[in-house]
Amino acid sequence: MKVTFRFPKRIPFRSYLSILSFTAIVLFAPRIGGAQTVNTDRVVSELEPEIQRMLLAGNIPSASIALIAGDKVIWTNGYGYSNLWARTPATPNTVYLIGSTFKAMSTIALLQQMEQGKFKLDDRVNDYLTDFKIQGEDLQHPVTFRHLLTHTSGLPADFGPFPVWGDTVPPSLEDYLRKSLKITKPPLTSVTYSNMAFTLVAYLVQKFSGVTYKQYIQEHIFTPLEMNSTAFEPRPDMGERLAIPYNGGVFKEKRLISEKTLEQMFTRQYDQFKGTIENIWGNETAGFGLTWWTEVRDGDRYIAHSGSVPGYTAFLLGNRDRKLGFAILTNGNRAHAHLFKLADRAIDLMKKYSSTERAPSAR
Repeated sequence: MKVTFRFPKRIPFRSYLSILSFTAIVLFAPRIGGAQTVNTDRVVSELEPEIQRMLLAGNIPSASIALIAGDKVIWTNGYGYSNLWARTPATPNTVYLIGSTFKAMSTIALLQQMEQGKFKLDDRVNDYLTDFKIQGEDLQHPVTFRHLLTHTSGLPADFGPFPVWGDTVPPSLEDYLRKSLKITKPPLTSVTYSNMAFTLVAYLVQKFSGVTYKQYIQEHIFTPLEMNSTAFEPRPDMGERLAIPYNGGVFKEKRLISEKTLEQMFTRQYDQFKGTIENIWGNETAGFGLTWWTEVRDGDRYIAHSGSVPGYTAFLLGNRDRKLGFAILTNGNRAHAHLFKLADRAIDLMKKYSSTERAPSAR
């Protein structure tokens, strides 16, 4: 098995949000029966020393963290300084960039269009593109929507940085894709984490919905999930809460996509690519669902996703069977391994100090 996993140099849309907005992605997971009682005091007393160790080991100036049980955020806190020069303490309201964790929202947006009958997961993407096509495609091995959402499309990993201080502005989605959309190998050859594929996902959301991508996300993702501290560009009210980067199915009775579609998102799609992702996250059962990372550990099903842009690293981890979740936003640079370790510890502590009754497990 060959797995290539590269973290992005640049993302087509930046998203700024606080930890309370970030947790909405985890809370969106399907409801699971069984009472949730976590002794938060005992969890936090053992977790906080680990948080301090993480900040030091990862050279992370600040972090905002949330713990989730059932459909509630049971604890949040901030640690360190979001601005080292000004000595500004991080809080749950500190605003960070989330990087590739935003791909989960793009996926929901695209799957909403699927549920409206606009396409099917195994349809050929080029059949729906009119202004340009995926170049280099072999008709015997077409690129499908499922390939885009599992990083198996054959599209390259990065689209390269665009200097914000340059004399020109970034091209539009259409102009960029018209020039650059070309596969480098047939689909299902390997897993290559592709930001270009998700640039195309954003374009497809725009094309199918008939409104701009940003408008669609605001109206169909941010607003229903009450992600009020979330924006593509920092608003005036976010300015003082923005951390400075340092380079060292149902939500509140609102259904965004069906339970069946959500189950697909959280299920490993291609068994031939199962295994630890880039030797960083997951065990031998790990693999991509539709965008989400998945694994089974100690009999429980987990979902996860990380994100990074220069100076920021974020991570989400959810235990589907016990309905426990962990979310962290930081202004640490490429601190993934440290966040993964802390997330595992947090979930293990919540399991240890929880009276949760597990739901029947699936594979």
